[in-house]
This record gives sequence, C-alpha cells and structure tokens, in this order.
Amino acid sequence: MGSIVVSIDAELAWGFHDLASMPGERVRQARWGWHRLLELLEEFEIPATWAVVGHLFLDRCDGIHADHPSPEGWFRRDPGGTLADHEEWYGPDLIEAVRESAVDHEIGSHTFSHVEFGRSDVTEAMAAAELERSVDLAEREGVDLDSLVFPRNNVGHREVLAEHGFTCYRGVAPDRWFDGSFRRPKKLLAYNLGRDPPPLVTPRIDEFGLVDVPASLDLFSLEGVAGAASRAVFGDPVARQARMGVEEAVGSEGVFHLWLHPNNVVGGTEVERLERVFGHVRERVDETDLRIETMGGVARRILSGR
Repeated sequence: MGSIVVSIDAELAWGFHDLASMPGERVRQARWGWHRLLELLEEFEIPATWAVVGHLFLDRCDGIHADHPSPEGWFRRDPGGTLADHEEWYGPDLIEAVRESAVDHEIGSHTFSHVEFGRSDVTEAMAAAELERSVDLAEREGVDLDSLVFPRNNVGHREVLAEHGFTCYRGVAPDRWFDGSFRRPKKLLAYNLGRDPPPLVTPRIDEFGLVDVPASLDLFSLEGVAGAASRAVFGDPVARQARMGVEEAVGSEGVFHLWLHPNNVVGGTEVERLERVFGHVRERVDETDLRIETMGGVARRILSGR
C-alpha cells in the first residue's frame, strides 16, 4: 500500500534572516500563505506535518537570546518586541490554527531559529540548544515533537535528535538523472517533455534509531522566469510531476513525499497548483488503497514493524 506524505517548512521570516537580503513579497505574504495552505489541506482532507520554527511559539522576546550558544550576529535581524509589533517573527496564533483544524495535522520542528545543522560551523551544543528550546516551547503548549525537518535540507547532528525525543526526520531526496552538470536545462527538459516521474522513497531506520523519511518532490521546485515560461507553453510542469508521482505510489509500497513552504503561496498561480495536486491526491486516495500519512505516522509504522 503506497503512501502520500506532505511536509511543510513553516518559518515566516526565520527562513531568510541569515541571508544577505530577505525576499519582501514572500515574507509579507507568509501569513496569508499559511492560512490559505491550511484551508486547502482542510478542503481536500489531507493531514500534513507542519515543521514549525520554534521561535514561532513565542508572542514576544528580547531579540537578543543571550543564553543561546550561537555565533555573534546570528540574531541580528530579530527585532524583538511582540507579535503585535512584528507579526512576521511570531506565530502562536498560526500554530493554534493548525491545531484547531478539522484535519489531524502533525506539529513537528524546523529547529528554534532555522539553523542549518549540516554546516561545518554549527556545533553540537548549538544543535542541542535549538532542539531543547523547540521541545520546551512546544511542551508548554501540550505539543510533543516527533518529526524534524532540517532547514534547507542540510542534514546534520542526527545523534542529537534522538536525545531530545525525536523519532524521524525528512531526509534528502534521491538524485535524479538531471542532477549534476547542466542541471537546470536538463531539469527543464525532464519536467516539460519527459516521462520521468519523481522518486518514490523507502523510509528506513538509521544508525541512531531514527526513521529517515526522504523527500520526493518540492512543490515549488521550478519557479521564476523558467517556470513561468514552462507553464505558458506546456502547462504546469510541477503539477504534472506531482501527478506522475501520485500515480507511481498507487499500488506500490513506496512513499511519495511532497514538501513546500507556506511562503511559497503568494497568489492565485500557486493556489491553483495546490488545488490541482491536492485534488488529485484526494481523488486517488478515495479510489484506491493509497493512504495519506504524516511523517510521525510513517515513523510509528516503521518502528512498530521493526
């Protein structure tokens, strides 16, 4: 029996705070995108894993975080203050909206402040602090964190996850034939003209006893000018990829793991893609033995069968 998993990197401004510049439209629209994405998942009855940056549980902070073992300047963009002052940095109301949904979503972690665990300058102490703060803030709200999505899919310090009660993480997607040299033009060819579906993945228990649930397809993996041109000529290539992946999952034993950010959803084009993809998922789940699982649900299934 095949499975569909949807995981969401829920981060607001924290997804960009360490970059040279922050994409204004995506940050401004992030709250709207969060609510619209939640509405779509409810409409099509699709439970998802919302991997939330831990700082979003807060409704206020000093902007300094002096007790955090981070390098100097890590929190330089954090404005401090309150939710009312800087809503793009806080999200307890958004998390509550997910928890109150008619769909049984999972709340997971995206670290406390969007630290890339796989970077060489990120110490074990920093990784542990990120998880400790996330777990503590979640527990205060009655949320147990089982799943983690590594910021920018940069996997690292997995040994620390088990120590803080996590059972699974989103692993790196398998390579595809167009990865490597000349990736961009080959990817355009594959998405627009090919019949090469995105990979189904097989979750596995790693050496730390954690379940690795690899990604299959980023639902916003072909954007910008190239993506717009492709849509105009060939129709939506990412929606087509998603449809092929769903069909591959039907009658299989694999997992088709879709992922995205709420801040990807900035307008009608993005909503239309999600309506097509989620609508097809719901249709095939209703017609076949295909099931929808959260990351935590996959981990429980795999661990129970061990």
